[in-house]
Amino acid sequence: MFSEIANKIFLEVIVKYHKINTVDQPFENPYDKDEDLLKHLLYRKCWIDTVQWHYEDIIRDPHIDPVAALKLKRQIDASNQDRTDMVEYIDSYFLKRYEDVTPNADATINTESPAWGVDRLSILALKIYHMNEEATRENATAEHRNACQNKLNILLEQRVDLSTAIDQLLNDIKTGKKYMKVYKQMKMYNDDELNPVLRKK
Repeated sequence: MFSEIANKIFLEVIVKYHKINTVDQPFENPYDKDEDLLKHLLYRKCWIDTVQWHYEDIIRDPHIDPVAALKLKRQIDASNQDRTDMVEYIDSYFLKRYEDVTPNADATINTESPAWGVDRLSILALKIYHMNEEATRENATAEHRNACQNKLNILLEQRVDLSTAIDQLLNDIKTGKKYMKVYKQMKMYNDDELNPVLRKK
């Protein structure tokens, strides 16, 4: 199943990141894009999400230097762009993979593309990893650990449901029950012509 591959890679990424546990550590993708493009894309996607997760932790420091905060905000903006670009790359992979499938006459469209489901699955892997850390943190109170374990149980159930839904969607596309229709991002605030503040410059 696709979700089994994705969830395995996401955990691999998160564990790898936490060996050094710094946002500026070098990135190396162990999956060659020519040998296994999908795994290559999934690994890169989750790495972006993992770094951004920690950017978001850092910027919430109430004592952060304002200049450093602005720099970090720019990094978060760039990371968000990379994140949405990767979603498009993954959807392009699926579009290519199923391009020869003729949808059934009664085929329907899904509320989100497969890659946006993958995006949520990647973020969910990060939530599970960090909630598990809190649920097992030795210097936390028993009350805190129990509360986090309850949340972790819900997150784990959510991963099962989301994984099942993604696998079902891909199978429905493969068998013609659903069809893919992807809208390219039309972000305006990064565009010199569409953002009135940038246009004035």
